[in-house]
Amino acid sequence: MRREGFDVGEYVDQMALLLDLQLRDEYRDGVVANFERIRAIANFVNSFPLAEDIEAAPIFEP
Repeated sequence: MRREGFDVGEYVDQMALLLDLQLRDEYRDGVVANFERIRAIANFVNSFPLAEDIEAAPIFEP
């Protein structure tokens, strides 16, 4: 699911305010870039189709 109009930079700024996180200017671009990567990975994972009868495992055992 891709959210059109979602501004990652604005999201980072708003979350920093919400968390009272003092995000220094020299780190902001790197944080935004990492959230862009996270977003791309999440979009890929969420696009994977699952059968309706699959249930979540209560315990993960590798």
